[in-house]
This record gives sequence, structure tokens and C-alpha cells, in this order.
Amino acid sequence: MPKLYTSTLSPAAAPRATDGKEPDLGAMPEWDLTALYAAQDAPEVAADIARARADAQRIKSAYQGRLTTLAADGAKLAEAVKAYEALSDLIGRLGSYAGLLYAANTADPVRAKFYGDIQEHITGITTDLVFFELEMNQIPPAVLATALHAPQLAPYTPWFDDLTKEKPYQLEEKLEQVFHEKSTTSRASWNRLFNETMTGLRFDVAGEPGPLALEPTLNLLSNPSAGRRKAAAEAIAKVLKDNERLFTLITNTLAKDKEISDRWRGFKDVADSRHLANRVEREVVDALVAAVHDAYPRTAHRYYALKAKWMGMDKLAHWDRNAPLPEKPERVMTWADAERTVLGAYAGFAPEMSAIAKRFFDSRWIDAPVREGKSPGAFSHPTVPSAHPFILLNYQGKARDVMTLAHELGHGVHQVLAAPRGPLLAPTPLTLAETASVFGEMLTFKALLAETADPRERKALIAGKVEDMINTVVRQIAFYTFERRVHETRRSGELTSEQLGEIWMDVQRQSLGPAIDLKPGYETFWAYIPHFIHSPFYVYAYAFGDCLVNSLYGLYQEAHPDFVGKYFDMLKAGGSKHHSELLAPFGLDARDPAFWQKGLSVLEGMIDELERM
Repeated sequence: MPKLYTSTLSPAAAPRATDGKEPDLGAMPEWDLTALYAAQDAPEVAADIARARADAQRIKSAYQGRLTTLAADGAKLAEAVKAYEALSDLIGRLGSYAGLLYAANTADPVRAKFYGDIQEHITGITTDLVFFELEMNQIPPAVLATALHAPQLAPYTPWFDDLTKEKPYQLEEKLEQVFHEKSTTSRASWNRLFNETMTGLRFDVAGEPGPLALEPTLNLLSNPSAGRRKAAAEAIAKVLKDNERLFTLITNTLAKDKEISDRWRGFKDVADSRHLANRVEREVVDALVAAVHDAYPRTAHRYYALKAKWMGMDKLAHWDRNAPLPEKPERVMTWADAERTVLGAYAGFAPEMSAIAKRFFDSRWIDAPVREGKSPGAFSHPTVPSAHPFILLNYQGKARDVMTLAHELGHGVHQVLAAPRGPLLAPTPLTLAETASVFGEMLTFKALLAETADPRERKALIAGKVEDMINTVVRQIAFYTFERRVHETRRSGELTSEQLGEIWMDVQRQSLGPAIDLKPGYETFWAYIPHFIHSPFYVYAYAFGDCLVNSLYGLYQEAHPDFVGKYFDMLKAGGSKHHSELLAPFGLDARDPAFWQKGLSVLEGMIDELERM
């Protein structure tokens, strides 16, 4: 199933009116999934399951044990690859529909069952295809090189290059089938347990009329009222503490599951499998992490000390970290405001980008409102090239929500532009998948800043952007550091809830700095971060994307030759090129330590400007 691309921004929140009523955000879209299927009981669903099963069996019957021989004729090998690709699109359509339907209401048992059933069907169908990529990697390099000269096969060269990188970590076919089939009852089931548990949690926040779900409770952490922020943090701490045994078990089980898989496959470092999936070298990630760690005092530590001063405090309690500035109450932005702002910012960069983004609004490719049972956070799901992406939001009217919309639309535009590459080459490694999303945020931020004349509003905008960048770079690298320590420690035995809390607190103190007072209860906050469960070590991709975008945006401002054309070419490439190839036209190299410092200097420069204010 294609990945769900999730936003790293803090869940957005709208300030509530003083009379306790929710603000009027205007009409908001709910997505129309009929581009995939009319309904979960539509006859096309059953027909496509049957067709996928038959196609998988046909591919197995026609090609198993024959691919090495077939490689003597590039055109015939291309027929096999194209059949495999077509089936990938069909299976992806089924999985995408079930996943989106489930995300829209994870509390609905009918949808949950449908999602589980589809996952089981897909696992069963794709078990017949385990041989395919394994046998492709058995083709002698010289034979494959000759076959790739065939015009029908040549476009798939990047796919074969990626397959070759997987070869040292592949197992023999029977073992691969066992790993594949048991995924439904192992990692996938623990992921589902986490999702449904988190969706079902309710938080009794002092002063609120009734129990709240996670999303609106997190939203209160950026409420103008210090009392409401504290009450929300205490409610989160209590509920997570009450459920920490379960979250500890899930974390231990998934970490052990990963360790078993890594050990069998021969991965040495706990994050090596993620680096391979991201098509990025370990030394590149290590350079990024080292640069961000080194910049902690110049970024997060310095900013939070400045914010504490603005707030009239010696230190900020952890629930005050995302508090709005006292002199600038944040206005509510309706859905129409958000659409106008983001589309305008995109149009200022490239009319084509805005036109693509507008289709998401006009065609109901967005599910925006908060609903009971809806998955928290935000994502843009690419689905499959034969359809189009869908965006999930929980829009509640803050400027940060508008930035989340800009972020996810960046993903969506990227996914639309890459789709012509097809199911095998359109998916983009995470390190580059976050580029378009963060670039969309930057365009929107700059557009809002250009419209702002009031010094207080300008200060608030810059401070908000700094906080988002800290959340995207510093916080995500701290998350990555936490994950590394958890997975490394887990190799020696299970971790207790207390150990997880101690690692969390140690990492957070280092990253946030002495101006943040981590109050009792914060030691449980690791438990609600979904990336730790769904995609181990995903989080560094956000920092990668943010630093990369800072460098790219600097070139754009400097009128780099044909910047817009090169940028669109990068997005259209999807997963068909390595990051070094995609950055070369801009004169950028992620292997150069100066590259990361250049990206971090943008954040430092914004904090410099705030200090001057």
C-alpha cells in the first residue's frame, strides 16, 4: 500500500470564542472517494480483488523461474515488468480506498473490518509475487545491462537500480513469504491497535464542557489562556499515564519485531533499513543529525529563552512552548481565507502550481473538518497514478492550520506531477518527499509576511515560523535521537515505561534547552507520537526537507537561472533519481556539511531578526 505522507506540523487549533462556542470557519469540504470506488460494498471492489488475485497467479505462472532466461530479450522482460506494474496500481487502489475510508472514521467497526479484510486480501495476493523482485535480482548484471538497452525496458532503469540496492538484504523466497504473510498479524495489527486506542482516548480537561479527543486537547496547548494550556497538558499526562503499559508493550513489541527483521536481513545499524528505503547514505543522515545537534544552543535554546522573556517568565513550562505571543491574539481564519491565502502564494511562484492545487478544492480531494473518530493530524495520500491524491486535515482556523494546508498541498502537487512516472517510479523517497511540502509552507509564509505592515503582526508571524521550523528540524531530530536510543536499548531487553520516560526527558532537555521547564507528566508524551509506531526513523526526513528547502528558497530569492523549471523537473522525477542527481542542477550537495549549516542559518537568521525586534 502506498505510504501516507504525514505532516510534521503541530495539530492545528482554532481559538474558541469567550462564550465557549466554536468559531464559524465556513463550509469545509469532505473528500469524495468515488474516484477509487463508489462504496465499500460496491461490486467493483469484489471484482478488483478477484482480478488482482487472478493477475497475481497469472504472473506467477508465466514468469516464476523464467525471469533470468527471459532477460535475454529486453522487450519480453519489459512485458513482465509492465504486468507487475499494472497489478501494483490495482492493488494500490484497493489499499488506498480502504485506508482512506478507515482514516476518516477509525472508530467505525464496519470500516475497521473492511480495512482489515482488504489488508488480508492484499497480503494474500502479493504473497504470490514475492518471487518477482527476488528473481529480478538474480539476473546477471551484464545480461541486465544489455536488456536495459531495449526501448521498452529502458525507462525502468532506476527501478532496477533500486532493486540492486536491496539485494544484499533479501532472503530466500520461503523466508520472504513468511515475513510477508505474518506482517498482517504482527506489525500491521500492532499499528491498528495503536490507531484505534489513540482514537478512542478521551481527555477530561478542567474547564471544558466534556471529554475531548486527542486532537482538540493538543490544540489547547496553543490556546491564549495559560490555565487552559496547563489543564490540557495535565489531562494528556494523566490519560497517557493510565495507558502507558499498553503503549510500552506496543513500543517494545514493534522494536523487537524490527530487530528480528534487521538481524535476519543483515542490517547493522538500527536505522539502516530506513536509510535504504529513503535511498540516502548513512553518512549523509549522520551529518544532518550532527549539524542540528550542534545548532541546538543557537536555535531552540536561544529562541525559547527569548520567548520566556516576552512572556514575562524565567522559564516556559512545557505547556507554554507553543503559546501565542501575548501582544498578538491570533485571529480565526475561515476555510475561504485559507484557500485564498495558499492558492495566492502558490500562484506567486508558478501559476501551474496554483492550478494543480486548486483542483484539490474544486474536486473534493480534501477532507478538512474535525469529526468524531477521524484520524488526528494531517496527510496527503498519493493513492495510485491512475487516480489522484487525497488530503486529510483537521482544520480549526489558526494560521498554523493554514501552514498545514500549504504543507499537504505541496505533497499533493508533488504527487500529481510525479504520477506519470507510474506505480514503480512515482513514489518519492521520504528525504525528498518532504521538499515540496516544506517549500509550499515557505511560499505561504513569505506571502503572509509580505502583506504584513504592523510590526507586532510581523513579529508574531516570524515567531510562528521559527516555532514551526524548530518543530520541523530540532524536534524531529530529537525524535530521531529518541528512537535510536530506544531501539538500541531494546536489543538488550524490554524497556519499562520508566526507562522510556527517562530517555524521552533526557533527549527533550538536550534539544529544548534550559528555558523550557519539563514539568511532571511530560515523561509520558512520547506515547502519542504516531511516527514511532507507523514508520520508525521516518522523522529525520522532515529535517532533511526543511534544510533542503531553506537552501532552495535562498537560490530562488537570488534568481537562480530557470529555478522554477528546475524545481518542477525535480518534482516530476518522483522516485526516478537519487537525491544527488536531483540537487545537482541547483549546485547543491547533501554530502557537504556546509549544505546543512546553510539550511540552519536561515532559522538562525530569523531568530536574529526577532532579537533585534
